[in-house]
Amino acid sequence: MEAHEAQSKSFQVVIQDLGEQEGHTFSVDDPELREIIKAGIDRAAGKGYGKGRSRFRDLVFTRQFTTFDRQNPRGAQSPFHGFFTLFWLAMALLLVKIAALNWKNQGSVFGRAEILHLMIDRDLFVLLATDGAMCLSTSLGFLLQKSIANGYLTWDGWGWIIQSVWQVLFTATVIWFSFYREWPWTHTVFIVLHVFVLLMKQHSYGFTNGYLSRVFRRKKLLQEKLGQLESLEPTKSSSPLLSRTSASGADLRRVDTPRHRRRSMGPKFSTDFSSEGSEIALMANAIEAGSPLDASQIQAFTRVIETEMTILNEELRGTSTSPQKAYPHNLTLSDFVDWACLPTLVYEVEYPRQPDINWYYVAEKSAATLGVIWIMIIVSQAYIYPAVMEAVRQRDVLGVPLETRWREFPWLVSDMLFPLLLEQLLAWYVIWECLLNVLAEVTRFADRSFYGEWWNSTSWDQYARDWNRPVHHFLLRHVYHSSISALRLSRLQATFVTFLLSAVVHELLMFCLFKKVRGYLFAMQLAQLPLAALSRTRLLKGRDTLGNVIFWLGLFIGPSVLTALYLVV
Repeated sequence: MEAHEAQSKSFQVVIQDLGEQEGHTFSVDDPELREIIKAGIDRAAGKGYGKGRSRFRDLVFTRQFTTFDRQNPRGAQSPFHGFFTLFWLAMALLLVKIAALNWKNQGSVFGRAEILHLMIDRDLFVLLATDGAMCLSTSLGFLLQKSIANGYLTWDGWGWIIQSVWQVLFTATVIWFSFYREWPWTHTVFIVLHVFVLLMKQHSYGFTNGYLSRVFRRKKLLQEKLGQLESLEPTKSSSPLLSRTSASGADLRRVDTPRHRRRSMGPKFSTDFSSEGSEIALMANAIEAGSPLDASQIQAFTRVIETEMTILNEELRGTSTSPQKAYPHNLTLSDFVDWACLPTLVYEVEYPRQPDINWYYVAEKSAATLGVIWIMIIVSQAYIYPAVMEAVRQRDVLGVPLETRWREFPWLVSDMLFPLLLEQLLAWYVIWECLLNVLAEVTRFADRSFYGEWWNSTSWDQYARDWNRPVHHFLLRHVYHSSISALRLSRLQATFVTFLLSAVVHELLMFCLFKKVRGYLFAMQLAQLPLAALSRTRLLKGRDTLGNVIFWLGLFIGPSVLTALYLVV
């Protein structure tokens, strides 16, 4: 019993309703308690709000580890741990074999190392300087939010326009510069992927704080109305404006009941009482017009406004554990720099943190990052680079007709099947297991659910949710939920918009790499929608093994077919 009480004292639970614009989040330190709270909120949502468009449960920030991390007790005790060991042993033997062949054929264990030379021989320092300039330029979003918080701009005026225009210019400028410098594909992949990451970070920071700025403005307006109420002298006659609402003075005294509170309060972000249809807007207009109010009305109005201000204060506090960190106190340079380094793409006022940094762990994961990148370079050099360069030589140097190149297409696909699958797995591992864990440890970021068990996926929508959770969370909040709340789209329409945006971004990356628009990846991305729908039909529903086989066939064949298409056509 004493141990249980000691553990309970360490629980930290933060629940946040971001309103109609951005959704609802909560965080809790304990995984079991997290599931209990989530289930309770979902049940309450089903009973209290029905099919409302503004109620979403999209994010949970809690302390947890990635599946393959040695700190994860589940990973260390997994019955498949031996296969994990076997995989890396096979990688070591593969590298030995490649080194031996390089020594036999070329007299060097490194071979010709064309890919390594592409990475370091040309414009390496220009690339690093460009990346540094990109990171520094994101501070414009911080300056914009400070201007809004200080009253020089408003988010619903010029604020969101400036933010949106800047995001377009920021992305277009970096992509243009990569074309201007004629960077090799190694540089292009790095800079374009990083610009997309910084774009999403800027968007989440700007639009979350922009929403909070509107909440803050509403709170200030209500503070003014409260001050005006305190200076009013009660009269014997009632305000005629109250006749247009069902809320009498007696009703307003019962504002603490949930049903009446929802009817009295307006949107948390609204700052225009003249167009707002809530009862609190009617009160604000009555106060502004100087309407006669009796003592009971003044008392009821005061109670309603104070209740709403309490709700707004909780909204501004968000996930922070202290009011001193609530908006606008979160708009500091140190907070912005911290946010820029965190391995997440969804901005919150505060996240669960680890108590300290394990620098041995940082060194271990950093070494793993460099080691896996080195393996990827060697595998690409040995198995992918020769096939790619031969396809480019036939197309651009020898001018082989398309009909002839098509006859080589199946052989090109078969040559790249296994190495591209291996490169996919290694690229995923180095980013989501190694690099993000390094950032998480350095920043003491406790929520390390960067991916789910995507290898067990039985449908493509499950894969989309699990293989890259930071991007999935961003799309969920800032595309899917925002499409429903701001554009009034249905859930099906919002799903299509989310996949469409993802498809456009993926095709843009292919355009930057191959310098041409073909739409192959765009089509494959959108094809996930009918495939996801197919997984819910009688043909596949409940047949998990068949669904997983189809998933792995697509992941196995798709990249090599896609790469061959861009090289041949």
